[in-house]
Amino acid sequence: MTPDSYDDSTRRRFLQTGAGLATAAALAGCLAESGTGDGTPTREPTSTTPPETTDDSTTASTSEESSETTGPYSVTMEPVGPVEFDSVPETWVANNGSWADMGVALGLEPPKAVWLTGRYHTRYYDSIDGVSVDKSDMVSLYQSGVSKELFYSVDADVHVMDPNFLMNRFDGWDEGDVAEVEENVAPLFGNCIYAQHYPWHSDYRYYSLYEAFEKLAQVFQRVDRYEAFTEVHDEFQSNLAPHVPTQGERPEVAVLWGVGEEPEQFYPYIIGAGTGFKHLRDLRVRDALASTDIQDFHGSRAAIDIETLFQVDPEVLMLRGYEATTESEFQSTVVASLEDHPTARELTAVQNGDVYRAGGLYQGPITNMVLTERTAGQLYGVDEQLFDRGRVADIVAGEI
Repeated sequence: MTPDSYDDSTRRRFLQTGAGLATAAALAGCLAESGTGDGTPTREPTSTTPPETTDDSTTASTSEESSETTGPYSVTMEPVGPVEFDSVPETWVANNGSWADMGVALGLEPPKAVWLTGRYHTRYYDSIDGVSVDKSDMVSLYQSGVSKELFYSVDADVHVMDPNFLMNRFDGWDEGDVAEVEENVAPLFGNCIYAQHYPWHSDYRYYSLYEAFEKLAQVFQRVDRYEAFTEVHDEFQSNLAPHVPTQGERPEVAVLWGVGEEPEQFYPYIIGAGTGFKHLRDLRVRDALASTDIQDFHGSRAAIDIETLFQVDPEVLMLRGYEATTESEFQSTVVASLEDHPTARELTAVQNGDVYRAGGLYQGPITNMVLTERTAGQLYGVDEQLFDRGRVADIVAGEI
């Protein structure tokens, strides 16, 4: 892959593909949930536009890009458009753990960098013999801001992220900066798949987890492993289905970001589309906050307190921000503090022991199955393995 493969006209085209915008100033940014370093999420914008893609079907599509090739090739993904590759990338950067996990599933070396290494939870692989990721040399791209120099230093062959993310999330980044990185380092190729609430423009093309997974497989010319994973996922869905109760018997779940080990403030989520909620959608849970006047933090920085949460009194509390802790650590700190709080102890979820870690925002094909299985056990009492771990390890190893 060479810089000569990306001329100026191609670069301008992929920066505007799907946006329908005339100027770079009108491009909206994909806001990663980078946080402030203390576990508090950053604000994200609200959307009134329904997501274009919410289907998590893993049926493999038939396209010219699906067949592997040994010569130069092109892969198209909105909003970047067609990206040319002279050869298969060897090193790469992943915007978040969703893309990083796809790379693991494809049997790639781990990305050289992700947005925040602390948000890529590799502990999920512990339950799968033969699959592991060493993050010790992985770089966090976000370091109190983002510098072009870090892209030069990492020197990857491809950056799996939407360029809009850089241009609007961080002061100082514009089309020229993205073009410079692409010309002198490597192209950007990606889509904001983890959530689908951004009010960028009416025709932004969001991809489901497996649609994005297929695109990444095309980039790395490992479509056979993607197709093998679709079979594992389909079998997983079939195994899960009998355990999901009918609608009236499904619990009402409130998903919130807890602040600290003794949380008294929470940032509410509305369960929506994107990889960050796939496990909850697959489990068909009812959203306890959706019909209330509590605003999702994507539209407001304001946190809610325990007294406000008590007005909703959800059957189940699922708290984000604790995936770096073990279940026992979560119980001995967060849950214990709620049990000791004079108001929180009266919450139905606390009294019934239904307070759980909610799972990470950035789910890929492997981590999604791990999290969905874990949550099925929490909510529905499922005590069996729902996907073939040996088969997953074989595919990662290339034993298709």
